[in-house]
Amino acid sequence: MTRWHYISLPIYLTTAMSTRNYNFSAGPATLPLSVLEKIQSEMLSLPGVGASVIEISHRSGPFLEIAGAAEANLRKLMQIPDDYAVLFLQGGSRLQFSMVPMNLLTDEKKSADYIITGSWGKNASQEAVKEGGVRKAWDGSDTSYTRLPAASELDLDSNAAFVHITSNETIQGVQFAAEPEVGDVPLVCDASSDVMHKPVDIKKYGLIYACAQKNAGPAGLTVVIMRKDLLERSKDSLPGYLNYKTHADADSMWNTPATFGIYVLKLVTDWLIDEIGGLEKMHEQNKLKAAMLYEVLDAYPEFYQGHAAVDCRSLMNVTFRLPSDELSAEFISAAKAQQLTDLKGHRSVGGIRASIYNAMPVAGVETLRDFMKDFASKKA
Repeated sequence: MTRWHYISLPIYLTTAMSTRNYNFSAGPATLPLSVLEKIQSEMLSLPGVGASVIEISHRSGPFLEIAGAAEANLRKLMQIPDDYAVLFLQGGSRLQFSMVPMNLLTDEKKSADYIITGSWGKNASQEAVKEGGVRKAWDGSDTSYTRLPAASELDLDSNAAFVHITSNETIQGVQFAAEPEVGDVPLVCDASSDVMHKPVDIKKYGLIYACAQKNAGPAGLTVVIMRKDLLERSKDSLPGYLNYKTHADADSMWNTPATFGIYVLKLVTDWLIDEIGGLEKMHEQNKLKAAMLYEVLDAYPEFYQGHAAVDCRSLMNVTFRLPSDELSAEFISAAKAQQLTDLKGHRSVGGIRASIYNAMPVAGVETLRDFMKDFASKKA
């Protein structure tokens, strides 16, 4: 009887590991190298299982252990209280734009407030209006979403079903440094691009959701963290998949979940705990990385024109323009030659966008900083 035999990795894979680019993509984004190496080593067969993680049942003992560990890691890192549910869903933030109002709007609270600080907040509000009432508590479109609102500018309804924010706008590069004060109304947050970048007080939120592919894992997984009392707002008339309570009652196993994404999330949270040392240390590293790039913008203000107001700058997405589209194209091409890739800004704003999520190493940001200084000195 013949048996399969696995051979060692070919030389070209080993070479590829040593020539990885510094990938500044806004998402799907770079993952920690040690996580990728762990995935590589276990892809053919999970230890003690004899099959790949992408082949085993989501209800098997080994996978349930992985999912349990992923949730336990999240609870530890983010200090999630027991009265909050953690759900592993699919559909990305786009689906959450609809699920949030579907589940949280009620007959008594028929309207929600949206604080719109960029493209993703705008998209969220446009989907929500299909499900019920939406009030714009603030909209930064008049200034092209370059800043965040002052507390005095917010027009909040104390009877709103919830207040929605996008904690970090990836396209415009603006980020809340602290949560807005919304009183007793549940605060709902799209944290897709900055989840776990620093400690947050979960009790200030009614619901946090995040697609994984920017800061927590691969595309295909969405994490929802919500106060359990809010689950009671989910109506039985909702389609099964669109009902938060359905998923909570089934421990996120109502349908086949994104098994590979949950596995990678478990590895990413292992990395944050074991290698980084927690979210306080991650935050310090993120502040250091962002400061390197913003210092270059401030040193060459006529050449590198930052999009975000200084006091609203994102730690995750550094956005700026050069004096001309031609120079921007030259910048992107020259950076790519230095293995600095995926720096083109979103088509709606143009320019440059350097996404420096948790997994972007300090060395990568240092390399980009030095390139930016050199490019400006030659072209300014």
